[in-house]
Amino acid sequence: MLKSFAAVALVATALGTAAFAQEAKTIGVSIPAADHGWTGGVVYHAERVAKQIMAEHPGANVIVKTSPDAASQANAIQDLAVQGLDALVILPTDPDPLVNAIKQVKDAGTFVAIVDRAPSQNDSSVRDLYVAGNNFALGEVAGQYIKANSPDAEVVVIRGMPIPIDEERQAGFDKGIEGSNVKILDRQFGNWNRDDAFKVMQDYLTKFPKIDVVWCQDDDMAVGVLQAIEQAGRTDIQYVIAGAGSKDMIKKVMDGDKMIPVDVLYPPAMVGTAMELTAAAIFDQVPVRGTYVLDATLVTKDNAAEFYFPDSPF
Repeated sequence: MLKSFAAVALVATALGTAAFAQEAKTIGVSIPAADHGWTGGVVYHAERVAKQIMAEHPGANVIVKTSPDAASQANAIQDLAVQGLDALVILPTDPDPLVNAIKQVKDAGTFVAIVDRAPSQNDSSVRDLYVAGNNFALGEVAGQYIKANSPDAEVVVIRGMPIPIDEERQAGFDKGIEGSNVKILDRQFGNWNRDDAFKVMQDYLTKFPKIDVVWCQDDDMAVGVLQAIEQAGRTDIQYVIAGAGSKDMIKKVMDGDKMIPVDVLYPPAMVGTAMELTAAAIFDQVPVRGTYVLDATLVTKDNAAEFYFPDSPF
């Protein structure tokens, strides 16, 4: 009897060891360096969810690498691939220059999830999963707000970077203001950076004696915009509308700040969503392949408290 129990225990131990070995998988996470508030939030949530996945799956090894530009990110992807990846979650700094590096990983049989910034060739030959905010809706919601509240406004626009999601946001914004008398005075790139946006706004304030509304694609850029307006002492600008859902801008909406009456959500936590879905796919065989697009919610004073996280880094 004792020998039988010992044999069963030995088999059970062997099966358990085999199961554990089968569960040992590596997820590489390649994301931009924290060069502004939104990407700072991306880094925070990537590191948070990496710890969570490794706690939930004892065989999981989640490696998070940050890169300042596309060339560095291509090298980071190669470094991750050498370590033997079962899955890659990538938020590209600039997607099109990274297509070949991503496709090489995908062609090796690795599960690939692209977050936020899709390459022009965003199909199953490049990725298994795509998780993103609704870039078109981010612009459209902002445009619709201006159309409803300031239909005759003269507006300056501060764009992000010359990549596809910027074009999507611009197209959405133009759709949102259709049928109004809104006049676009100028559009310049602020690179989703508060210092660059500050300089662009200074240029606008010099060029245009009257500006009614500013639309900028990112809450971090809105910080620079507000600083430029305050320094110039301009009182003609009715309000600034941005997007992302940073805690500072949400707090301004909550407090009834005249210059920031609303904000549009585009959460950096989407990288965590992609990581969790990827873990579900490779550990639990959950069928998650496809496209997941998050809502671009208009944050107002009435609902701002739902989106305010004071302990968040962004």
